[in-house]
Amino acid sequence: MTNTAPTPPAAAADDASPAPEKAEAGSGGANKTRKKSTARKTRTVSLTLTVTGTADGDWQADLVHGTTRVVRGLPISAAAVSRAAKELHSDIFDGIETVLSEAREQHRARMEELEAELQRVKAALAELSE
Repeated sequence: MTNTAPTPPAAAADDASPAPEKAEAGSGGANKTRKKSTARKTRTVSLTLTVTGTADGDWQADLVHGTTRVVRGLPISAAAVSRAAKELHSDIFDGIETVLSEAREQHRARMEELEAELQRVKAALAELSE
Protein backbone atom coordinates (compact mmCIF):
# COMPACT_ATOMS: atom_id res chain seq x y z
CA MET A 1 0.00 0.00 0.00
CA THR A 2 2.92 2.27 0.47
CA ASN A 3 3.56 2.08 -3.25
CA THR A 4 0.03 3.05 -4.19
CA ALA A 5 0.00 6.18 -2.00
CA PRO A 6 2.78 8.00 -3.92
CA THR A 7 1.32 7.00 -7.27
CA PRO A 8 -1.90 9.04 -6.99
CA PRO A 9 -0.07 12.27 -6.07
CA ALA A 10 2.33 11.69 -8.97
CA ALA A 11 -0.63 11.12 -11.23
CA ALA A 12 -2.21 14.26 -9.84
CA ALA A 13 1.04 16.14 -10.51
CA ASP A 14 1.05 14.79 -14.07
CA ASP A 15 -2.53 15.96 -14.52
CA ALA A 16 -1.61 19.41 -13.21
CA SER A 17 1.37 19.89 -15.50
CA PRO A 18 -0.45 19.11 -18.79
CA ALA A 19 -3.15 21.63 -17.92
CA PRO A 20 -0.79 24.63 -18.21
CA GLU A 21 0.64 23.13 -21.43
CA LYS A 22 -2.86 22.86 -22.80
CA ALA A 23 -3.49 26.44 -21.83
CA GLU A 24 -0.27 27.47 -23.54
CA ALA A 25 -1.14 25.34 -26.51
CA GLY A 26 -4.55 26.95 -26.51
CA SER A 27 -3.08 30.44 -26.56
CA GLY A 28 -0.52 29.34 -29.12
CA GLY A 29 -3.33 27.70 -31.05
CA ALA A 30 -5.19 31.01 -31.09
CA ASN A 31 -2.16 32.65 -32.68
CA LYS A 32 -1.93 29.78 -35.13
CA THR A 33 -5.63 30.10 -35.83
CA ARG A 34 -5.15 33.74 -36.71
CA LYS A 35 -2.34 32.84 -39.05
CA LYS A 36 -4.47 30.15 -40.63
CA SER A 37 -7.36 32.55 -41.09
CA THR A 38 -4.99 34.96 -42.82
CA ALA A 39 -3.86 32.13 -45.09
CA ARG A 40 -7.48 31.28 -45.83
CA LYS A 41 -8.04 34.80 -47.09
CA THR A 42 -5.39 34.17 -49.72
CA ARG A 43 -7.51 32.03 -52.00
CA THR A 44 -6.17 29.95 -54.81
CA VAL A 45 -8.00 29.51 -58.05
CA SER A 46 -7.98 26.23 -59.92
CA LEU A 47 -8.06 26.77 -63.67
CA THR A 48 -7.22 24.07 -66.17
CA LEU A 49 -6.44 25.17 -69.71
CA THR A 50 -6.15 22.40 -72.25
CA VAL A 51 -4.84 23.26 -75.70
CA THR A 52 -5.12 20.59 -78.37
CA GLY A 53 -4.02 20.63 -81.96
CA THR A 54 -4.07 18.48 -85.05
CA ALA A 55 -1.40 17.80 -87.65
CA ASP A 56 -3.39 20.05 -89.99
CA GLY A 57 -2.73 23.00 -87.68
CA ASP A 58 -6.22 23.24 -86.20
CA TRP A 59 -5.94 24.27 -82.54
CA GLN A 60 -8.59 24.60 -79.89
CA ALA A 61 -8.78 25.42 -76.19
CA ASP A 62 -10.85 24.11 -73.29
CA LEU A 63 -10.99 25.93 -69.94
CA VAL A 64 -12.25 24.43 -66.69
CA HIS A 65 -12.70 26.44 -63.47
CA GLY A 66 -12.78 23.95 -60.61
CA THR A 67 -15.33 21.48 -61.94
CA THR A 68 -17.19 23.91 -64.21
CA ARG A 69 -16.37 23.95 -67.90
CA VAL A 70 -16.04 27.59 -68.94
CA VAL A 71 -14.92 27.17 -72.56
CA ARG A 72 -15.09 24.13 -74.78
CA GLY A 73 -13.56 23.73 -78.21
CA LEU A 74 -12.69 27.39 -78.77
CA PRO A 75 -10.75 27.62 -82.06
CA ILE A 76 -7.41 29.40 -81.76
CA SER A 77 -4.65 30.07 -84.25
CA ALA A 78 -1.30 28.29 -84.24
CA ALA A 79 0.39 31.69 -83.98
CA ALA A 80 -1.59 32.47 -80.81
CA VAL A 81 -0.58 29.11 -79.34
CA SER A 82 3.06 29.81 -80.11
CA ARG A 83 2.94 33.32 -78.61
CA ALA A 84 1.19 32.10 -75.45
CA ALA A 85 3.66 29.26 -75.00
CA LYS A 86 6.58 31.65 -75.41
CA GLU A 87 5.12 33.92 -72.72
CA LEU A 88 4.50 31.06 -70.27
CA HIS A 89 7.84 29.25 -70.15
CA SER A 90 10.68 28.26 -72.45
CA ASP A 91 10.13 24.53 -71.78
CA ILE A 92 6.49 24.83 -72.82
CA PHE A 93 7.49 26.85 -75.87
CA ASP A 94 10.09 24.27 -76.92
CA GLY A 95 7.58 21.42 -76.71
CA ILE A 96 4.91 23.27 -78.65
CA GLU A 97 7.36 24.67 -81.18
CA THR A 98 8.48 21.13 -81.99
CA VAL A 99 4.89 20.20 -82.83
CA LEU A 100 4.38 23.41 -84.83
CA SER A 101 7.61 22.84 -86.79
CA GLU A 102 6.47 19.36 -87.78
CA ALA A 103 3.11 20.79 -88.89
CA ARG A 104 4.88 23.49 -90.93
CA GLU A 105 7.00 20.88 -92.68
CA GLN A 106 3.93 18.81 -93.51
CA HIS A 107 2.17 21.87 -94.91
CA ARG A 108 5.23 22.84 -96.98
CA ALA A 109 5.43 19.33 -98.40
CA ARG A 110 1.71 19.38 -99.24
CA MET A 111 2.07 22.83 -100.82
CA GLU A 112 4.94 21.60 -103.02
CA GLU A 113 2.83 18.61 -104.12
CA LEU A 114 -0.07 20.91 -104.99
CA GLU A 115 2.18 23.32 -106.87
CA ALA A 116 3.63 20.44 -108.90
CA GLU A 117 0.11 19.20 -109.65
CA LEU A 118 -0.93 22.73 -110.64
CA GLN A 119 2.00 22.91 -113.10
CA ARG A 120 0.97 19.55 -114.65
CA VAL A 121 -2.63 20.76 -115.02
CA LYS A 122 -1.47 24.04 -116.60
CA ALA A 123 0.74 22.11 -119.02
CA ALA A 124 -2.13 19.78 -119.95
CA LEU A 125 -4.45 22.75 -120.46
CA ALA A 126 -1.87 24.48 -122.65
CA GLU A 127 -1.60 21.36 -124.85
CA LEU A 128 -5.39 21.26 -125.24
CA SER A 129 -5.51 24.95 -126.16
CA GLU A 130 -3.05 24.68 -129.03
